Amino acid sequence: MSTELRIGDQCLPSRLIMGTGKFADTATMIRSVEASGTGLVTVALRRFNRELVEDDLYGPLSELKTVQLMPNTSGAMDAKEAVRAALLSREISGSPFLKLEIHPNPHHLLPDPIETYEAARILVKEGFLVMPYVPADPVLCKRLEDIGCASVMPLGAPIGTGKGLTTQEMLRIIIRDSSIPVIVDAGLRSPAEAAAAMELGCDAVLVNSAVAAAEAPERMAEAFAMGVEAGRMAWEAGLMPTSEAAIASSPLTSFLAGRNE
Repeated sequence: MSTELRIGDQCLPSRLIMGTGKFADTATMIRSVEASGTGLVTVALRRFNRELVEDDLYGPLSELKTVQLMPNTSGAMDAKEAVRAALLSREISGSPFLKLEIHPNPHHLLPDPIETYEAARILVKEGFLVMPYVPADPVLCKRLEDIGCASVMPLGAPIGTGKGLTTQEMLRIIIRDSSIPVIVDAGLRSPAEAAAAMELGCDAVLVNSAVAAAEAPERMAEAFAMGVEAGRMAWEAGLMPTSEAAIASSPLTSFLAGRNE
């Protein structure tokens, strides 16, 4: 089974990516990241705060030798703000990864497709491995691939809702047409939903709230790791086809036919 995930020229040991916001405390966040087995974690630029220890995630996460950091532009209202945040985050972290996230409306937190495309066009030229968080829009995802994004990250459902794969039919089209990794980001609530995303053919999933808001975050992180692994294994094994009619698993034989004579 292929557990490694390749993003651009980078190879990651796991197909589970972890977000780091919303945890009750930094210690729980660190233990959950470690339990997940992830090789890539997101950090919002506003959490790069060495002056205010209680609001700094960059410091503790940068000490983990098994993960790479992926700064994200969460909080940016438009392309200009996102580009500024990206350049600052690379200066601080040195990371080639960038989660491009622009959602100007706080009521639904849906990504802005126009501003996201414009920012991606600029940031690809700046040499980032741009991984944009986007609506589950096959046309937009293909356009982002065409301009050089390293992956696309369509939502499964709006951020933090826990409604699962409400965009499943659009995800199928995106996966079918994409030649770069497709990573489901946002909306997943359970490891079963992560497994289902992987069974569709997604290359990875990103989770945050589902782990951070769980009663036992570390155990949930481990459960998601197992769900992702199981889903990937099922996809590689090839799921059986569906049928409108029942098909006996043990067809009638001449032995049974003989008994009825």
